[in-house]
Amino acid sequence: MSFSAIIWKEYSKGDSRYIGRDAGVVTVEGLIAVLEGSTSFLAVYAITTGKSYSYILQFAISLGQLYGTAVYYITTILEGDNFSTNSFYYYAYYIGANFSWIIIPSIISIRCWRKISVAFQVQSQTKKHKSR
Repeated sequence: MSFSAIIWKEYSKGDSRYIGRDAGVVTVEGLIAVLEGSTSFLAVYAITTGKSYSYILQFAISLGQLYGTAVYYITTILEGDNFSTNSFYYYAYYIGANFSWIIIPSIISIRCWRKISVAFQVQSQTKKHKSR
């Protein structure tokens, strides 16, 4: 059994929808992997080369992650929130392991929003000074 299969099986103790290949979970995870994964490579390139669009990419990826996490938790609540084998796995895996998927994208989103807002303010002030 491969390492990723072991991880998948272990994580399913916190959320049995993974082992059962739940359509909602597979769809959200698939979209995140394809769309955000490939866009993340572009974001890394933009960050390392100092491209101006790096903040837009980071912001979009973070919002996508927050959306996916919201769908993940909301579907759980709507389906009864009874997918863990016991309370340890519920809190350690379902709550604890997923908490970073809320905190880190939130921090990145706030940072990028501020950077983008400052850039627009500077651009607006520059246009005002040129028109005088």
